[in-house]
Amino acid sequence: MYQHFLKPFLFQFSPDSVHRLFTNAGEFFGKRALTRSFFSLLYNYHGETIEKTVDGIVYKTPIVLSAGFDYNARLTQILPSLGFGGVEIGSITARPCQGNLPPTLTRLPKSKSIMVYKGLKNDGVDVIIARLSKKKKIPGFVIGVSIARTNDTKAAGVEAGIEDYLLSFRKLNENKIGDYYVLNISCPNSFDGEIFSKPDFLEKLLAAIRNVPCKKPIYVKMPINLPWEDFQKLLQIIVSYEIQGVIIGNLNKNYGDLWFPSEAPQEFRGGLSGKPCVKLSNELLARTHKNFGNRLTLIGCGGIFSPEDAMEKFRSGAQLVELITGMIFNGPSLIKKICRIYAQQQIKNHEIISS
Repeated sequence: MYQHFLKPFLFQFSPDSVHRLFTNAGEFFGKRALTRSFFSLLYNYHGETIEKTVDGIVYKTPIVLSAGFDYNARLTQILPSLGFGGVEIGSITARPCQGNLPPTLTRLPKSKSIMVYKGLKNDGVDVIIARLSKKKKIPGFVIGVSIARTNDTKAAGVEAGIEDYLLSFRKLNENKIGDYYVLNISCPNSFDGEIFSKPDFLEKLLAAIRNVPCKKPIYVKMPINLPWEDFQKLLQIIVSYEIQGVIIGNLNKNYGDLWFPSEAPQEFRGGLSGKPCVKLSNELLARTHKNFGNRLTLIGCGGIFSPEDAMEKFRSGAQLVELITGMIFNGPSLIKKICRIYAQQQIKNHEIISS
């Protein structure tokens, strides 16, 4: 239904408008048990258990909605009905961010990508804490919180940026909001760039984070445009500060990786989601697993449009996978399809071990 009827209709409108529509509708339907049950009947996975425990947290399914979609924590009640085992809220910031002027999202359908230029739009940590505090926690559904620097001049520079991260991190901890936290050091749309993807500055950030008592897992959202030598330096620092894991990775900033560059707007802004991320993210995921797999939890993100795309990330060492763009292009049934194939693979692996 989505591919043949709903998608052609929705793709006539701007992605910003469609995102607002889906967020409003998802929040509305999530408040009602009847509509949650209806969407669960259509889209949720109901097969053999694929429950997975990662860093002490139980996920009903190993599929997480990546940060960037539910950035204001409005969809936590409806997402479990779509087969997701969790959602990564945000990225959120210490102060509200208005974001960039639209269009903040540009579809590139031939390249199976979306150009993302949101500018960290979100309501700010205080509003989001209040919003999540009022919502019922659904068993087996995990809520992670992605934290970024506020996109303004007050958070510019290393010292101010660290204080900005810490403000959000402390407030989330004190209010016991979120099952895990992500330090987003790789957003392409933040004021004065990705300064914390530099080893010296990342080390200062993690040293400050370590001084805040926290019993929940902490992950780092990694850039994917770094050569392995530079990427490895960041991983070594992350391991040395006993961070639980990494998400590989964020948007692709190399527009040369588009399959069809001609469909992109003349003014390139932000980063690319979807298929332009696959090669870089999978290569980094596999190399990280080979070199750090016994010391870091790995979460694979970028370009999942099919169950096979997801399984490739699991084979490359990911314990969990995250997606957004594949769902936008292929519909919410994608999550259930991935869960079914994952379950089949689990059964095969069990049979092999048993034999």
